[in-house]
Amino acid sequence: MSIPAPSSTTKDRILEVAVPLFASAGFDGVSMRAIATAVGIQPASLYNHFPDKQALYLNAMAYAFADKARGISETARAPGSPEARLHRFIDRFTALMAEDPDFRRLLQRELLDGDENRLRLVAQQVFREPFGAISALAQDLDPECDPHMLAISMAGLVLFHFETAPVRRFLPGMRVEQDSPSVIAEHVKRLLSRALARV
Repeated sequence: MSIPAPSSTTKDRILEVAVPLFASAGFDGVSMRAIATAVGIQPASLYNHFPDKQALYLNAMAYAFADKARGISETARAPGSPEARLHRFIDRFTALMAEDPDFRRLLQRELLDGDENRLRLVAQQVFREPFGAISALAQDLDPECDPHMLAISMAGLVLFHFETAPVRRFLPGMRVEQDSPSVIAEHVKRLLSRALARV
């Protein structure tokens, strides 16, 4: 099952409305009726664009991630040395994650829900292509590493700063500037560059 690309204005509007609703309440917490009401259409009209709630949800995930996927893939595959590509990837990925709290919440909710079928579909239909680009970069950075694990670590180092932001402010040593995307990116680049230089 592949995700059809949004084509109509109504379809785009449905996805724009669905993303923050799913991010706020999760897959099970949002009904098709609630989405239709928020869009200002009849519930039956949703089914003209999406065959069921799962298709709408997957399209919403893909819609929320589309600009990020392009940016991540382009940056990871851009010309230059592996380290220069790593630095551009970290800068871009950090900026993209900082700009979109709805997407981060969607991802966190999906991981917490743990629905295996949805997780498989999200991995295959939303994340596969950009993850392939990050894995290829990881392989170029360290040909002897496990590219899958290094790619997860590269993304995870960035994501964890955002995911833990609500509790980090209460931990010793926390400073306001540590929430800045540029500070996070510089920290992760320095950490990864030093670690990879020692390999």
